[in-house]
Amino acid sequence: MPQVTDRAEEIHPPRAVAVIVTWNRRDLLLEAIAAVSAQSRPPDAVIVVDNASTDGTPAAVQSAFPDVRLVTLDVNYGGAGGFAYGMALALADGADVLWLMDDDTVPAPGALEALLAARDRHPGGPPALIASQVLWTDGRAHPMNTPRTKPFATSAERHAAAATGCIPIRSASFVSILVEADDCRRRGLPQADFFLWNDDFEFTTRLLRGRTGLLCPASAVTHKTATFGATDVDPGDRFFYEVRNKVWTLRTTSLALPERLLYGGSTLRRWVRTYARSRQRSALRSALGRGLAAGIRTTPRPNDQVLSAEDPDVRALLAGKSRA
Repeated sequence: MPQVTDRAEEIHPPRAVAVIVTWNRRDLLLEAIAAVSAQSRPPDAVIVVDNASTDGTPAAVQSAFPDVRLVTLDVNYGGAGGFAYGMALALADGADVLWLMDDDTVPAPGALEALLAARDRHPGGPPALIASQVLWTDGRAHPMNTPRTKPFATSAERHAAAATGCIPIRSASFVSILVEADDCRRRGLPQADFFLWNDDFEFTTRLLRGRTGLLCPASAVTHKTATFGATDVDPGDRFFYEVRNKVWTLRTTSLALPERLLYGGSTLRRWVRTYARSRQRSALRSALGRGLAAGIRTTPRPNDQVLSAEDPDVRALLAGKSRA
């Protein structure tokens, strides 16, 4: 039976759809699309979700890459809303795997091929998620995008990952991850109401609870952030989203109780470091109070209450349903 499956996979390779979300980073986006298009194994389709950019992004993409499917949203829904919408489009388009990345991500020529090779080699079948190795512009590993290794991985999980040339992980960021379409249909899309910050953590931990996630060092991308640093750099008023969204995440079933304690403790330590290094401590105190109140008193709205779509298949996916 496995031989038949392998042969079918060779005859019908997975349909890979790249999803890139952008907002007012036209030049970086064009570089990212060019790198995606130049892959040794290019994706079967590329979807760009533009969060109402004002820097000429739509015209530039249409001119340089007419084959890219460009969707311009009416307002900025943040990375969370952009990925939720773009992934719904990809699923409705019949994707088998989704390759997700930010607009300042530049993949090496063999990045997607390496992810797909790891997917094929894994002895336990296709993992729910495979993440690329994320580097900064000088070649160092980028601390902002270091996937969290799986804290309670079994010996069998570690050996299976090693056989694939990979490492077991529990979460990853939206900077080059390959996710299984079927798992997205079962577990749901990113929560658009997060807007920004922790949307990728909540989505990937939900996707990976009880499933396999891998870090694939053979797949490399460059994350062209303005500075080299982790997520505890001075965030100012945006700290509200970090606090609210982390509280929302810790209240869900994405994490088991031991994981909630583990990640809750690491979150508190990071918040202390952020506050100690901040030059905007009054802003952080205000954002902390508002974030805690919102995280405890509210819950994220369903995606179909945040986003709207004309296509009935996309609407159904945003509502957490599949018409297939």
